[in-house]
Amino acid sequence: MSLAFEQHGRAALHLAHAASLAPSPHNSQPWFFVEEGHDHGFEIHADRGRRLALTDPGGRETVIACGAALFNVRMAVRNLGFRPAVDLLPEFGNPAYLARVGFAAHAPATFDEALMAGAMAHRHTHRGPFGAERVAEELLDDLRYQARAEGADLQVVDDADQLDRIADLVRTAEDVHRADRGHTAEIAGCVGPAGVPAEACLYHPDCVLLAARDYLGLVRQFAVPPQKWVSRTGTVVVLTTPYDTRADWLRAGQALQRVLLYAEAHGVRAAFHTQPLEVPAVRAEVRTGVAFGRFPQLILRLGHTTQTWFTPRRGPAETLLRSDMRVR
Repeated sequence: MSLAFEQHGRAALHLAHAASLAPSPHNSQPWFFVEEGHDHGFEIHADRGRRLALTDPGGRETVIACGAALFNVRMAVRNLGFRPAVDLLPEFGNPAYLARVGFAAHAPATFDEALMAGAMAHRHTHRGPFGAERVAEELLDDLRYQARAEGADLQVVDDADQLDRIADLVRTAEDVHRADRGHTAEIAGCVGPAGVPAEACLYHPDCVLLAARDYLGLVRQFAVPPQKWVSRTGTVVVLTTPYDTRADWLRAGQALQRVLLYAEAHGVRAAFHTQPLEVPAVRAEVRTGVAFGRFPQLILRLGHTTQTWFTPRRGPAETLLRSDMRVR
């Protein structure tokens, strides 16, 4: 029996593994988890030390990532045959303690819940062009429903003028980031064995309609992409919430992961383009000009791809603590 199994219950290890498969800003994995003992409860905390200071100065994206991890925990509990009992922001005065998940009544997982639980290990972020096949309208309707189930809204940007507008806003924000040496250094520092796989970043960041992160400094070598595939941009969507509180960020993260897992289970993956939401003035433009006054939390491209790679994740030995080890 491993040391991890000696220190933690099997259910806690199962939940920590599931939580670790969530997406996070540049694979920063800004979380840690706490087991309360005897599988009585499982806590999700933001790890301030892993927050990207320039990309995410206010911690919004960190909380969204932890919300995605929370959704994975919920699905893992359902996969064990229980209903999750979730308490959000349970400790006043400790904003890093984001959620506690307990085991409620026995209940078998639904078909969709089992489908999403099975998709966790296969989901990963795509970078670059998608295949030529469009995302089916029926699936987009299903993804809207999945987002609404978590209290968020998934807006499909299919109007040509609106699509051009959001592309301009992504371009504006990405140019701001590329002109900031500190930001470019932070992004470049995320690539490597413990972060974003280098092989996932080989496409020129400007090769589709929406500008992407320049992880490898390719723009310095090729100011113009050798090839551009506007028609393979995929379907652009914006995930929004009615308000912009910490609870809304958690809601957005859960909605995000629900959408991503349901999409993955149906052969569709996502690329992230959240740069405009990291520049306050540009985010305000997205809110008023694209999101109909709601608060934009994520901008994604959805599409089909056969590309895959291994993205490293920290295991329970690094992320899971006992309750008596929790730093308050």
